[in-house]
Amino acid sequence: MSSTPVAPKTASLNTRQITMMGLGGAIGAGLFIGSGQAVAVAGPSVILAFALAGFLVILIMNMLGEMAAANPSSGSFSVYATKAMGPNAGAIIGWLYWIQGVIVIAAEATGAAAIIGGWFPGVSQGTWSLVFVALLTAVNLANVARFGQFEYWFSFLKVAAIVAFLGIGVAIILGLVPGVAATGLSNLVAHDGFLPNGVVGLCAGLLMVIFAFGGIEIVAIAAAESDDPRTSIRKAVRGVLFRVLVFYVGSALVMVSVLPWYSPELAASPFVAVLSFAHIPWIDSIMALVVVIALLSAMNANIYAASRMLLSLSERGIAPRVIQVRNRNKTPYVAVTASVILCTIAVVMNYLAPDLVMPMLLNAVGSTLLVTWGFIALSQLILRIRADKDPSIHLPVRMPGFPYLSILALVMLAGIVVLALFDPASRTQLIATLGLTVAIGVLNALAQRRSRRRMADGAALPEAQPSAPAEESRPENRVS
Repeated sequence: MSSTPVAPKTASLNTRQITMMGLGGAIGAGLFIGSGQAVAVAGPSVILAFALAGFLVILIMNMLGEMAAANPSSGSFSVYATKAMGPNAGAIIGWLYWIQGVIVIAAEATGAAAIIGGWFPGVSQGTWSLVFVALLTAVNLANVARFGQFEYWFSFLKVAAIVAFLGIGVAIILGLVPGVAATGLSNLVAHDGFLPNGVVGLCAGLLMVIFAFGGIEIVAIAAAESDDPRTSIRKAVRGVLFRVLVFYVGSALVMVSVLPWYSPELAASPFVAVLSFAHIPWIDSIMALVVVIALLSAMNANIYAASRMLLSLSERGIAPRVIQVRNRNKTPYVAVTASVILCTIAVVMNYLAPDLVMPMLLNAVGSTLLVTWGFIALSQLILRIRADKDPSIHLPVRMPGFPYLSILALVMLAGIVVLALFDPASRTQLIATLGLTVAIGVLNALAQRRSRRRMADGAALPEAQPSAPAEESRPENRVS
């Protein structure tokens, strides 16, 4: 694990922006809409489901923070996997994360277009999707400081919506809203108890809510382009973890306290249901706008994260060298463009076959988060053991409770995988994602073998797949 950070090519993101980007990445439509389904299956125990998921996120982010502070890199966990488990491991998680990012961008564009299309029926949803992709591509092609400002305000609006929701919810619970009777906390146990569907319901809710935290890992990717990567990652991780826990657990508490957990309105749109209870006018339209902002913010962040991961793959010889070309703003425009082109193809294909393309693609990457977090946990465990044996390596940030909490994170991830195998929908996604992961690993191994064979034959070195020593000789991978 390197102890010398690599100077970013464009040091333009500050800690405040990175922190807000991390919050924005973790606060999406999954919280605003998807959490209602978790309430429907878990009941009030959804609070515990969010707390358990949040605890796992704390462990993962602390592990990622330790590695990122020691070796800031736009390749983040892909680079750390390479150093811990070899080039093939780094290539697998790097390509998997990029593919997942591209597909999610297309899905988010489609979701935002569906809402906006309802307001403007004269324009097709496919057109709106392409408009959103084009606009956010332009944002990502600008100087990274412009991107940071844009994403900061996107994320700020989402955070403001959450804070307002929590404030109104607490006021309802305490009876401070005029004309609305205090609900108190009786709904937590009044309808078949805190665990109305037993432990099975809690586990089902946990499976649903765990994926709502996806996107928080952008903090480590963005830190590589900050003025002070070590300080930025340390402060950002702490700030993000505390706020995300408060927002998620607090929102769940408000939902199941204000309304009975089995309310159909809560399952359909929990934020709208709670705010409608407070008689707030135009709440349907307001929350629809908030969801659109959440989707566009997540799109923007995913374009950034996907392009930086692709750039890192190119810098390590795993993707074509042309990906590294930058414009006069020092933005890797080829990496951005390549990511957006594939996303655009997915959008067009989904427009032509809406019931086939997107469900198939989302199934393929549905469990990518679990694979990514698994690689992060394994990498940190291996690299920390090595670092503790080498007195010359200094770690600016250390994972607390090592190795016990690192092992606990792996056990929790294994437990979630086991739970997923018992749920038909989750099992399908998990198997599809694992199949994609294996396919990437096989293709990368074949490419490496071909590269070594060509080198042995005296052929010119191809653009992709350097040997492992070349990977280790790069400045960002050298232990000082």
